Amino acid sequence: MLFGLLMVCETEARADSCPSPQDEIATDRPDVTNSSLVVPVGSFQSESGVNFSTRDGGRTVDGANTRWRLGVAPCLELLVDLPTYLANIRAPGNSGFTDAAPAVKWQISPAPGKIDLSMVVGVALPTGAANIAGRGAQPYLQFPWSWELNDGWGLSGMFTEFFRPGELTTSRVTETTFVFEKKLTETFSLFTEYVGDYPENAGPTQLINSGGLYHLSRTQQVDFHVAFGLNHNSPAYLLGVGYSVRFDGLFASRHHSGF
Repeated sequence: MLFGLLMVCETEARADSCPSPQDEIATDRPDVTNSSLVVPVGSFQSESGVNFSTRDGGRTVDGANTRWRLGVAPCLELLVDLPTYLANIRAPGNSGFTDAAPAVKWQISPAPGKIDLSMVVGVALPTGAANIAGRGAQPYLQFPWSWELNDGWGLSGMFTEFFRPGELTTSRVTETTFVFEKKLTETFSLFTEYVGDYPENAGPTQLINSGGLYHLSRTQQVDFHVAFGLNHNSPAYLLGVGYSVRFDGLFASRHHSGF
């Protein structure tokens, strides 16, 4: 009984440290690095954006880059990346939809030293065009983290392993990111991010991504970002804008009714 009581107390204490509807919206965009925080229990969050990029003389527009997130329990959310359409404006390049990718996100932290950490387990389902998204189901394991410093500064990053069992040459891709962020006002922040994708048996893709986000309200955000490739495998540049919104209290009626 004592062990069970301690476990309950620990779970409740950790749940109290996870986001609540009173907190400001925290999104997985516009940087590649996802938030280390989950969506509050009973909240639904929609994050969308459009990008324009150039690579090897080709120009591509992709959207709506939509991610839906639902807080289902303290420190736990379900999320899904909806299929995005990549439209090739000028050759070379392909056009088509990406895969739908459901996932589960668990906020493990806060860890010692005010470092927030989460774990995401997901899989890209083979719903899109093979020449865009690849072949077969593609599971992934991801660890986003963040560390709040003084005077509005923050560090964050993410480590991801993508598994592609249906591919013959590149069956695994490792992605690492690292971000410096500065909160200039209560509603406006800027960031600079390094993104590196390291495929097995292939050359890396590396980007410097910078941008900002503005909170229209506690539950709404607009954002922008500009990225530049660091090698010939990367896009020459990428421009993007987005909008995110959160709806709270979806499970409130259940609590009031006693269920």
